[in-house]
Amino acid sequence: MNKFLLPVFLCVALGACTWVKLDTQAQKIRVAYDGNVSGCRDQGKVSVSVRDHVSFYHRSELKVRDELETLARNEAVDMHADTLKPLGDPVDGSQSFGAYSCGAKPPAPHVRGAPADAKKDGVETYPIKN
Repeated sequence: MNKFLLPVFLCVALGACTWVKLDTQAQKIRVAYDGNVSGCRDQGKVSVSVRDHVSFYHRSELKVRDELETLARNEAVDMHADTLKPLGDPVDGSQSFGAYSCGAKPPAPHVRGAPADAKKDGVETYPIKN
């Protein structure tokens, strides 16, 4: 009986593993789940896929989605994109993303009355009340 349980255990253990690691540069890539890429330049399309099952064991949908996003973010670096937009839901372990260049730096906060050159030594101050 133990001979039959070992393959089952191995399939379950392997199915729970995360195979894809996020590259350092890909950490800066954002995913626009809201679909808002207005004002961005289209850099192309990224199609990625991972195993959604191991033998008869189906992997967690959340893990599959996470790995697909990680792979897409890794690919976006080579395309000089800083934003991804899912073009649909994952199907059989595959998903496509639009890659966009939207400007990597978020806009600086603007507070009325704060001088433009308020940054000194990495510190920025703003008045609490005017």
